[in-house]
Amino acid sequence: MSGACVIKYYNYPGVGVRNRQYLNYSQACRVGDNIECAGQGGWDPLNGSIPASIDEQIDQAFENVDLALKKAGGKGWSQVYKIRSYHVAMDNACLVAMIRNLQKWCPNHGPLWTSLGVEKLAEAKMVVEIEAEAYDPR
Repeated sequence: MSGACVIKYYNYPGVGVRNRQYLNYSQACRVGDNIECAGQGGWDPLNGSIPASIDEQIDQAFENVDLALKKAGGKGWSQVYKIRSYHVAMDNACLVAMIRNLQKWCPNHGPLWTSLGVEKLAEAKMVVEIEAEAYDPR
């Protein structure tokens, strides 16, 4: 079938591989020129430990998005056009940390952003999760 779109899934070492084995989901997938990134929490990508502070979790979640996008063959945040963030504590500290990271990781563009307050996330210590969509033309 000519021109068929192939979906390929990716998982970074550590938490990515572990979650694929035990929870049956992937960290990112490529569909043509687009890369979609599963919700990334503020966990250490190698051992899964989650820091206590909102700032540290948000900083790490942005790093984990970058890692997942690059594992899928992308260039990282420079190609992100849309994010969704989920927050247990939707307060000023959370928004300040998100904006600081958007300015750091996307200095030349402002991706679309939807931010949602939620009751809880997958793991008890998690306070943030970030999904991203990126365009990476081949």
